[in-house]
Amino acid sequence: MLRPRRQTSSSRLNCSGGVFDWEQALRKLHELNARVEDPTLWDDAAAAQSISRERSRLAASVEAVQSLERNLSDAIGYAELADEEGDEASLEEARLQLKGLKDRAARSELEALLSGEADGNDAFVEINSGAGGTESCDWAGMLLRMYTRWAQAHGMTVDFLEETSGDQAGIKSVTLQIKGTNAYGWLKTEAGVHRLVRISPFDAAAKRHTSFASVWVYPVVDDTIIIDINPSDVRTDTYRASGAGGQHINKTDSAVRLTHIPTGVAVACQMGRSQHQNREEAWKMLRARLYELELQKREAAAQALEDQKTDIGWGHQIRSYVLAPYQMVKDLRTEVETSDTDGVLDGDLDRFMGASLAQRVGVTR
Repeated sequence: MLRPRRQTSSSRLNCSGGVFDWEQALRKLHELNARVEDPTLWDDAAAAQSISRERSRLAASVEAVQSLERNLSDAIGYAELADEEGDEASLEEARLQLKGLKDRAARSELEALLSGEADGNDAFVEINSGAGGTESCDWAGMLLRMYTRWAQAHGMTVDFLEETSGDQAGIKSVTLQIKGTNAYGWLKTEAGVHRLVRISPFDAAAKRHTSFASVWVYPVVDDTIIIDINPSDVRTDTYRASGAGGQHINKTDSAVRLTHIPTGVAVACQMGRSQHQNREEAWKMLRARLYELELQKREAAAQALEDQKTDIGWGHQIRSYVLAPYQMVKDLRTEVETSDTDGVLDGDLDRFMGASLAQRVGVTR
């Protein structure tokens, strides 16, 4: 039988101090609340936005801990009552509740490590198919579904900014904006080449095929982060949008592509209803890409982004997804693996993201 022991608030807080210093967090939140209430704060709009954002994130972290504590107390009380009454069905329900709380606590502990300069920001996610035609395009489409499901499962929203369909199936490329708390902090660990091994549904001989697709992640840069770009360094091209969107979007040159000539970084947006909307969004994407390049230079542990993108294939992959002759997903950086391929392709990525994030702790950005 399940016989839980109640844990006091003080013991819980002492245990969490290594990652999330509770007393210090409360003091800091009190200080930030006082500063936000100071009417002179907004004399400096940039500083005010930074402080307001820090306060919101800290308040959310404190509320997460308090919510876990309340839910844990309720679950233990429910389990004790069920145990006294010998209600096995209720005891099983209590076990599931406690397991869910354990998973939430583990995720919150990892989120406390998201201290990078842009970890709390929304994220742009770019997926590109590798060589291999229809096979790789279909694989890129599967990755699109995987990340969309992951985002939705975590209460995030997904906006499509650009999409180029494959000739027969899947996609050649797609750019998404994923909006949610710590979106970039979590997704940044997914950047790299992803490899799929399976029996091809497009091969009449039912042979195994290996496909590659790349995933690149960069943060949405807010107004408090200044990225200076010389307009003369940027080439602007307009073209006719190829995606869905009605008659207007397909009859006018509303799509916009910006190329930063010194770095070769190019971004495109075609999902807006007008060239003006697409141009504005493309500039946001370009600033974000250049900001991410600067972060990578500071990190020094990663190669330059364009060097990484020279070959979507062997030697560059971060994760392998094997569907035949056996089923396994293995991260080549952390050695984390699972046989639950269906779950992973349906968006269950936290185990991989968490391991990669923990591995990156200590890297100075």
